[in-house]
Amino acid sequence: MQLTAAIVGPAHGLRGEVIVDVRSDDPEVLAPGARLDVAGQKRHLTVRSVRVHKERVLTSFEECNSREEAEALRGARLLVDAHPEEDAWYPHELKGLQARTPSGDLLGTVSGLRPGAAQDLLLVATDRGTVMVPFVTALVPTVDVEGGVVVIDAPPGLFDDDAVSEREGH
Repeated sequence: MQLTAAIVGPAHGLRGEVIVDVRSDDPEVLAPGARLDVAGQKRHLTVRSVRVHKERVLTSFEECNSREEAEALRGARLLVDAHPEEDAWYPHELKGLQARTPSGDLLGTVSGLRPGAAQDLLLVATDRGTVMVPFVTALVPTVDVEGGVVVIDAPPGLFDDDAVSEREGH
């Protein structure tokens, strides 16, 4: 299975550098020498360099040497093979897991994961709607993909007052 490592944005400068929207928290996926497949195309790109400029990630590729070639890449999804990481899970691994309290009571079912600026949010479908749980160890101390369960040590009110509808997009 391949996952999106980054999405190519606009060209930067004249020598083929592009702004990328990084979609992985593994810095090795964009390390110099890394090989990324281009979604929907039978080609790959090899990372030449990566740098941060004005809070944006700029990347150059061995196969891209001009602004025109860089602009042609705009919007491309760059893929890497899924690889195991310690204490890291892919959204497809979490979806469908039972969400339980530390004492074992059923809270709901994990319906997805929403990336966030400070931390990701675990989406838990309940009878009343979807509850967004900050995906941090203090609140989600156990993730057992093989056992089909996540343990959520929720503060009071999280599962009784903060349910929102997925249709509302919140």
